[in-house]
Amino acid sequence: QVPLVESGGGLVQAGDSLRLSCIVSGLLSDDYAMGWFRQAPGKERESVSCINSLDGDGGRTYYRNSVDGHFKIARDNAANTASLQMNGLKPDDTATYYCAARFSTDCSRDFAAYPYWGQGTQVTVSS
Repeated sequence: QVPLVESGGGLVQAGDSLRLSCIVSGLLSDDYAMGWFRQAPGKERESVSCINSLDGDGGRTYYRNSVDGHFKIARDNAANTASLQMNGLKPDDTATYYCAARFSTDCSRDFAAYPYWGQGTQVTVSS
């Protein structure tokens, strides 16, 4: 059973916005950190953003430099969801986006640190 399910991807034009959602199920504790990663064809998977558990500095967030100020990560533990609001999208943002979770107060920008993954959602940004 896959505990994470992403949605919200699509085909948009440069400058548009998308909001990705991640439903977390099957994890018996809400004390987990979340991450969003992306992978473009022929490239390695890279961290986009991550958010600590609420016990981890009150849900402190991190962003890769290229999306800082344009993307916003959030979590709603009551609803078992995480989201990634993406504004001002660029063609370079085209990739499959994945959400991931790990039982830790601190999130990580290393994809190997996450044991739980969603199936991914495709984001394509045309110029």
